[in-house]
Amino acid sequence: MLTGMDSHEKVRENRMRRMAERQGYRLIRSRRRDPLALGYGKYRIETVESALEAAGFESPGGWGLTLDEVEARLTRA
Repeated sequence: MLTGMDSHEKVRENRMRRMAERQGYRLIRSRRRDPLALGYGKYRIETVESALEAAGFESPGGWGLTLDEVEARLTRA
């Protein structure tokens, strides 16, 4: 059983992960476990080659993207 994330959301996250990999990026989810902590449930996108920031680093702690924002960034032309 998944805690904190329903199966639909996990499937969507995995789809975004694969999409990022096909584009040469890596999707990373914050490991924060406290729902009140900055960055909890947020993501960032890094380049695969050098782990340089691609998106999501602009917020405190470097975890600034929701899954909707990840999808928007990975699907724009």
